[in-house]
Amino acid sequence: MGESRKHVSVLGLGRMGAALAGALLGAGHDVSVWNRSPLKAGPLLDRGARLAATPGEAASADVVISCLSTYDIQRPVLAAASPKVLVNLTSGTPEQAREAAKWAASAGIEYVDGVIMAVPQGIGTPDARILYSGSAPVFEAQRGVLEVLGEPVFLGEDAGLAALYDLALLGMMWSSMGGYLHALALVGTEGVRPAQFTPMALGWHTAVGGFLTGIGAQVADGDYETDVSALDINAAGLGLLVETSRAQGIGTAVPAALKELFDRAVAAGHGSHAIASVIEEIR
Repeated sequence: MGESRKHVSVLGLGRMGAALAGALLGAGHDVSVWNRSPLKAGPLLDRGARLAATPGEAASADVVISCLSTYDIQRPVLAAASPKVLVNLTSGTPEQAREAAKWAASAGIEYVDGVIMAVPQGIGTPDARILYSGSAPVFEAQRGVLEVLGEPVFLGEDAGLAALYDLALLGMMWSSMGGYLHALALVGTEGVRPAQFTPMALGWHTAVGGFLTGIGAQVADGDYETDVSALDINAAGLGLLVETSRAQGIGTAVPAALKELFDRAVAAGHGSHAIASVIEEIR
């Protein structure tokens, strides 16, 4: 790697932290690792990583990447480490990220916050994407290291943006998975196997994704007029889904929550408007 080779320390060797350290080793970086349980470092040490005895020892690196389980666990570790450059990949809330950025600034630490939109097995592959926010100069200075981990996407200088995007995107994922699992349970009451239903679900999911741009435009404009599908029709459809789920003997928690939300929007006067109008009730 020549002059691009850096000394990088990784704090935390859970599945994700170990994957990050492994990708850095694979790219030829000089990697130090620290974990509360040093035994987890074994496979990485075999590949050439160095074990830091303390967070402070790990902080001697050109850049420190923190990937611990929570901010509460991370806080004393970072205080003990006091690195020169910190890339924080510990998951948390936007406010926690902003507080960490303020702490880093007060301690003279160059800081960028990030969230990993990938599973550990995807780290270091073209499929991995990592969102960053915070100091633009720090992000640019460390881009060579960050590109090893996955596609780096910089969102802005508000350190909380990456966490905000993360939770928003995960919310979509969890909602989609919840809907899919409810659908499997529903068709399963009549003996339909997942392998039979999933291809149709995938096609439908792709089609529904095509609606997002239009919905987003309606939200941005605040114009919810529609000649396609009014909210009251969709609320009635949710009622049928709840009724059928109950009749088929499965739980109604997933569609019932949406029905309650849609019904509130209809009651607020949005019955003839597009589904996008539901955002007014969410707000």
